Amino acid sequence: MSDIKKVVLAYSGGLDTSVIVRWLQDTYGCEVVTFTADLGQGEEVEPARAKAEALGVKEIFIEDLREEFVRDFVFPMFRANTVYEGEYLLGTSIARPLIAKKLIDIANRTGADAISHGATGKGNDQVRFELGAYALKPGVHVIAPWREWDLNSREKLLAYCDERNIPVEKKKGKSPYSMDANLLHISYEGMVLEDPWAEAEEDMWRWSVSPEKAPDTPSYIELSYEQGDIVAIDGQAMKAHEVLAYLNKVAGDNGIGRLDIVENRYVGMKSRGCYETPGGTVMLKAHRAIESITLDREVAHLKDSIMPRYAEVIYNGYWWSPEREALQALIDQTQTYVNGTVRLKLYKGNVDVVGRKSSDSLFDEKIATFEEDQGAYDQKDAAGFIKLNALRLRIAASKGRKL
Repeated sequence: MSDIKKVVLAYSGGLDTSVIVRWLQDTYGCEVVTFTADLGQGEEVEPARAKAEALGVKEIFIEDLREEFVRDFVFPMFRANTVYEGEYLLGTSIARPLIAKKLIDIANRTGADAISHGATGKGNDQVRFELGAYALKPGVHVIAPWREWDLNSREKLLAYCDERNIPVEKKKGKSPYSMDANLLHISYEGMVLEDPWAEAEEDMWRWSVSPEKAPDTPSYIELSYEQGDIVAIDGQAMKAHEVLAYLNKVAGDNGIGRLDIVENRYVGMKSRGCYETPGGTVMLKAHRAIESITLDREVAHLKDSIMPRYAEVIYNGYWWSPEREALQALIDQTQTYVNGTVRLKLYKGNVDVVGRKSSDSLFDEKIATFEEDQGAYDQKDAAGFIKLNALRLRIAASKGRKL
């Protein structure tokens, strides 16, 4: 297409995106700008610069987004205790809106008229990238090579590289799985995992030991909260990304955070994947614990009722949407008094809450005690309360209705 002069590509430096650089140059005759994000994936991102230069790329952007990622995306999501389909902590999903935002930022700065990504036509990521891009820049052109080319296998991609002298590392011992990593999680798909009956291989996991091999002595940690976000661990103030990195290490060392699920993709198919989310697993348990003593009952129940909708919004790629902003405003308002400290025991794959305290606690020992409450609560009042709430049941039963 002659009207495409410059494209910003989400570039990892791996096989797929290296091929995409040359394919865009050959197919569209355009200039390619690369963007590589450090989201805490645990691998060096700077080598992507040399790879991009070798492909003739002149404008190369590499950004450390770890703090922005956790502070502005992961933490807001965890204020809602977000879980998709009862298990998945949305580690991949929550990274996509930030990448989409940066692609559009760079497109605006460089005068590019298109963006591109390496997501396949079968997955959720194509939807997440593109919904975000269109929300932030309605007129942007999106190029998704996997929906256009016929290079639909690793062998074809490598052959393309050989034909065009594209430098690609063929690492020995490279993981056979399709993986995505950031500070919140690592995901694994493909190979043996395509059979939902097959158990994941032990040597697949990278961030955690198996619960069987975890230490025989538990680890205790204390997380301090301010307005729903963790601000310190064991009394040590930390930035958002430092919090998550620390929790990943201590939880992974204790065999915490492994997950094997079959999920429903937005595009309609079921997909089996394995995830490691050690820090996130701890965060979810701890946040619910601090909310248990600081949130009003009806507010807590309201949050629980909207959480599945909020999780679906994020999973399906609608972070940059009016409904997510409306839900976020409600969620964030509930966090005003979610302050205090939670003490946790981490042991062989388990996260146990063993203590919680807050100056904003609604837990009143004088009322909740089994001992003499000195008139704070008149137990005789409960009889009327029960009768009034049973009234509709009593009327139905008196009319002969059977349950």
